[in-house]
Amino acid sequence: MKLLLDFLPVIIFFAVYKFSGDIILATAVLIPATLAQMAYTWFTTHKIEKMQLVTLGLVIVLGGATVLFDNKAFIQWKPTVVNILFAAAFLISQFIGKKTIVERLMGQAIELPSLVWKRLNMGWVGFFTAMGILNLIVVYTMSEEAWVNFKLFGMLGCTLVFILAQGIYISRHAPEQTDNGKD
Repeated sequence: MKLLLDFLPVIIFFAVYKFSGDIILATAVLIPATLAQMAYTWFTTHKIEKMQLVTLGLVIVLGGATVLFDNKAFIQWKPTVVNILFAAAFLISQFIGKKTIVERLMGQAIELPSLVWKRLNMGWVGFFTAMGILNLIVVYTMSEEAWVNFKLFGMLGCTLVFILAQGIYISRHAPEQTDNGKD
């Protein structure tokens, strides 16, 4: 459910673009959609994650610049900027505090050795970096419509595959569950 909520503004952006063919209009709709998403998150959970705030800020700044200057480059660069900032945050987390970001996010749900947490964290660093680079490749080598499709389907698909791969990796390193003699 959270992943769907996170991608909802992108889905709205995609729908407006497909209906109108106008990336500036789609961006103009993306800004209030993202604000609404944050408002919903706040009212239902009474908290907003730092990553969500970074994304919101970049949507407002780069989306606003896209609309104000009638230049799609700003919104097309947003996924790269977001992904590189996330990669940097995950990388820096290995050197600040006792836990990586991944362990802070998932540590209450599962127990893993420190080295596994660090590997998972570095996996996210690599994933975010790759997604940032891949976004620029699509922006500069494909059509606007191909980029809009990639933004929804490509990025979502890559994220789901990466999460699945991490789940498999975690399952190989998680402690064995015992049934305490139950059948």
